[in-house]
Amino acid sequence: MSSLSKTAHYPFARRLLFPYSGEEALTFLQGLRIVLTWALFFPCAFVFCTLPLVALFRVSSLQKAALLLLIVFLSGAVIFGLLAWFVVVINNWAARIRQQQEEKHETDTTGTSGGRYGS
Repeated sequence: MSSLSKTAHYPFARRLLFPYSGEEALTFLQGLRIVLTWALFFPCAFVFCTLPLVALFRVSSLQKAALLLLIVFLSGAVIFGLLAWFVVVINNWAARIRQQQEEKHETDTTGTSGGRYGS
């Protein structure tokens, strides 16, 4: 089963922000995709929410409005980029633990010891 068919049943927001199942560790490029998506998606939403406030409070100059929007975007990009990086690290950590447990379980169940008492 391809990765696309696994994620096709996820809602749009999930497919956009974290389209992976979490069962396997993410590659560098998959993690980078998540970090960049979060670092662009959320700050853009904040900028669009800030625009009406800039218009409402009639910021005195275009430079001040641009500076405010730039600060909103950059701070959001840093915060959500770091948060996405943390999510990727935790996902990879949990996936590795899950894989180790599955490997341990497979070796425990395929042993030829003859049962609990070794007979």
